[in-house]
Amino acid sequence: MARVYLRVSTGEQDLRRQEKIVSDARAAGYYIAGVYREFASGARPDRPELLRMVADLQPGEVIIAEKIDRISRLRLEEAERLVAAIREKGARLVVPGVVDLSEVVSESSGVPRVVLEAVQEMMLKVALQIAREDYEDRRERQRQGIDLAKQAGKYRGCRTDGTTHARIIALRSGGNSIATTARLAGCSTAQVKRVWREHQQKVVPALHGKQTVTGAII
Repeated sequence: MARVYLRVSTGEQDLRRQEKIVSDARAAGYYIAGVYREFASGARPDRPELLRMVADLQPGEVIIAEKIDRISRLRLEEAERLVAAIREKGARLVVPGVVDLSEVVSESSGVPRVVLEAVQEMMLKVALQIAREDYEDRRERQRQGIDLAKQAGKYRGCRTDGTTHARIIALRSGGNSIATTARLAGCSTAQVKRVWREHQQKVVPALHGKQTVTGAII
């Protein structure tokens, strides 16, 4: 039994490359109990789909992800708390780049078991720390790039995805919930809330500014 976690940082990125994980897991013999698609930074501990997945976990299940940084770019202490929450459910991670010694450990005893468990913990901790350091390196390079662009007078800020924004507004105007809009628009719920809030801030003052005759807007 497996639960697959797919994540990209923003709604402007595409999950399609990661979708192959689902078919690969089935081909490897796993029954997929759930697929969780997240549009949020891996440095956030409050990701809704991640928390929902952890809550759904059953003993003996595994979590499959493309890489360890899909699961976590958290600070090491937070990442270890996340892993502990997964283990408390009786589940474990199956992630490329992190050697899984669970079966070997379960068949061992005494000193060999202790050594194998220590090796497993060390490898996981190293992988989680590398994921965090990669995140911090990216942020630092981005900051340096922005500083250089500002100094050269070439920085124009983040570009707005007009197509996604228009889709969000159309879906919300049609009565769709925030969650449904995020799923249909292929973005995060946070982005839906922000775009819809900005849209309302523009529309409401405009409506108040119009004159009315017998209650009708003209």
